[in-house]
Amino acid sequence: MTSTPTDSAPAPARAAAEPEDLLVVTDLQKYFPIRRGLLQRQVGAVQAVDGMTFSVRKGETFSLVGESGCGKTTTGRLLTRLLEPTDGTILFEGQDITHISTGRMRPLRRDVQMIFQDPYGSLNPRHTVGTIVGAPFRLQKVKTEHGTKRAVQDLLELVGLNPEHYNRYPHEFSGGQRQRIGIARALALKPKLIVADEPVSALDVSIQAQVINLLEDLQNELGLTYVTIAHDLSVVRHMSDRVAVMYLGKMVEIADRTPLYERPMHPYTVALMSAVPIPDTERRTKRDRIRLEGDVPSPINPPKACRFHTRCWKAQEICSTIEPPLAELAPGHRVACHFPENLTDLPLLKVLDRGPAAPQDKPRGSV
Repeated sequence: MTSTPTDSAPAPARAAAEPEDLLVVTDLQKYFPIRRGLLQRQVGAVQAVDGMTFSVRKGETFSLVGESGCGKTTTGRLLTRLLEPTDGTILFEGQDITHISTGRMRPLRRDVQMIFQDPYGSLNPRHTVGTIVGAPFRLQKVKTEHGTKRAVQDLLELVGLNPEHYNRYPHEFSGGQRQRIGIARALALKPKLIVADEPVSALDVSIQAQVINLLEDLQNELGLTYVTIAHDLSVVRHMSDRVAVMYLGKMVEIADRTPLYERPMHPYTVALMSAVPIPDTERRTKRDRIRLEGDVPSPINPPKACRFHTRCWKAQEICSTIEPPLAELAPGHRVACHFPENLTDLPLLKVLDRGPAAPQDKPRGSV
């Protein structure tokens, strides 16, 4: 069955700043230059992040998901200004921090912190826990009421560690305990925004639950805002308020948690959701498992227009010539696709606004 593109695609949605928005990102780009030769001339670029637009509200958990190499971690490092953006804007509490200098960024480090993915590599093995967790106080020259040692011990107790571990070294702790130390370090200066780069991916399942519950408890207690980067879609569904799906440096879909998981619209998101394990054998045998064809294209030379069209079962000529805008097809649900899925589940008005819905094709390679 042949799909037909919509007649009138709405203009691409922009991340407009609202009173409750803590972070607003518009057309964010990061290209890593490829240099060769004696003079190190640039011959190309790795397009790690290309045109990301979204906002993060105060007190919410915003998650980025996608395959390995799609640009999630790079986006997180751009938000914390550990990397310099190539283009675009980053507004934090209304202040433009896109190309702010290191000296001017230093005071903002109190409000923007990061939890790194690897609990084994993110802690200096030569430093004690007290030195690691107390580093933000020294670097920011923050004076505490009862001294730095007491503040560090309070933080260790807050994340579920024994305050007496103050003088121990990282190698004396398990993976879950090391991740808790990283969380304590991120919480030291009471930040407003924490970027958590796969905070539980390197941990055992039982420890994962403990760390996730800890992050949720701290958010409720301290009013934190999280930008979470993760592979595990079950973890994302448990702890997120809104979810953005990335593919090859582009955002292909963004929505609240429930609509995204129950009615994914972008074919790539549909394929991701079909890969989530289901413990119910009857439900597992009844659903279609979508197996995408081919490999992920290189970010050095990504496909033109829609970057997913080389692996999409609904792709037509328009997908390789015109890039689909990230358009709002339902309240708070934006999709970048000419032939979105699950349009029949939307109210009739929304379908008419978008134009005639694309027929639901049988996915290639589904079993």
